[in-house]
Amino acid sequence: MWLVTFLLLLDSWHKARPEDAGTSLYFVNDSLQQVTFSSSVGVVVPCPAAGSPSATLRWYLATGDDIYDVPHIRHVHANGTLQLYPFSPSAFNSFIHDNDYFCTAENAAGKIRSPNIRVKAVFREPYTVRVEDQRSMRGSMAVFKCLIPSSVQEYVSVVSWEKDTVSIVPAPATA
Repeated sequence: MWLVTFLLLLDSWHKARPEDAGTSLYFVNDSLQQVTFSSSVGVVVPCPAAGSPSATLRWYLATGDDIYDVPHIRHVHANGTLQLYPFSPSAFNSFIHDNDYFCTAENAAGKIRSPNIRVKAVFREPYTVRVEDQRSMRGSMAVFKCLIPSSVQEYVSVVSWEKDTVSIVPAPATA
């Protein structure tokens, strides 16, 4: 029995290397799942992983393909930050500006992979909301609907209603 215990301890001691002491990999922000940015501003996305000693950080497309620098469009900085530069609507490329990315961190402790991060560019364009026409009998209730262009519906919400620049406040419900 003692011999088996001694051999197990000897084996585990032999596998533990002094240079591995104090090594680790961890997520700084593993809740980062989506980054939506304006095409007129661009975006900087830090790799949500780190390590001790310092880890090598790399970015990939969700397909596993290595990403590469595209001058004035996409760049991975030495510190592992992914940058997408501002661009005009004519320069939009869904492969770059509307795709899933992930990053990895690697050091002596091993390698970890972040969850996929959806990176999506949106265009800042003028738009107009309008009220759908409604008819009702005098004294009856009328329900109005705010019509928001489909291209911006995902990013716009109705926060108030106004008539002639005066806020309309709902009347208290009556029984």
